Amino acid sequence: MQVTTLEGIIENGAIRLRDNIRLPEKTRVYVIVPALSVEPMAQIFSPRLAHPEQAVDFVKEVVEIDPDDAL
Repeated sequence: MQVTTLEGIIENGAIRLRDNIRLPEKTRVYVIVPALSVEPMAQIFSPRLAHPEQAVDFVKEVVEIDPDDAL
């Protein structure tokens, strides 16, 4: 297996190679990151209903109020 070393940086979550090098689609690559300390990210889960049939209890009703009306 022949190996070529290319340097790049991460921008918006994607790897951008320096020197405007373009690789063909589906090229297999290996990423080696020197001296990186990764901080754990918080993971927030979406709430789920224990009983999905209760979803009708959470239907929103939109009421428009005239700004001149008193509360």
